[in-house]
Amino acid sequence: MGFQTEFNSVCKFKSEQELYELMEYGRGKMVKKGFRVYPTGQKVIAYTPDNVAIAIVKLVGCIAEINFQGEEVTEVEMEFIRKLNPEESRIQTDLAYEMFFSEQEV
Repeated sequence: MGFQTEFNSVCKFKSEQELYELMEYGRGKMVKKGFRVYPTGQKVIAYTPDNVAIAIVKLVGCIAEINFQGEEVTEVEMEFIRKLNPEESRIQTDLAYEMFFSEQEV
């Protein structure tokens, strides 16, 4: 059991529903497997499940726990800051593929 540190520039959604709630209501959360440490208070780039940069969000909370099924999970709460324009999205997406996504196992 240990904590995995997330890079402070990547906040990737695995669920379209979690992303929709953030974009629609201005606040939302995502749930990740395992214990992870997110830099609360910082602004980060949010990515769709398809690894496309979509918005700037502020991380406002991070709770790591063992749920009722006995799984280690981390809930990350965030506030929507703004949507990226197409050029910003393209650049951030390209950089993320080079730095993070191309090295992850699928």
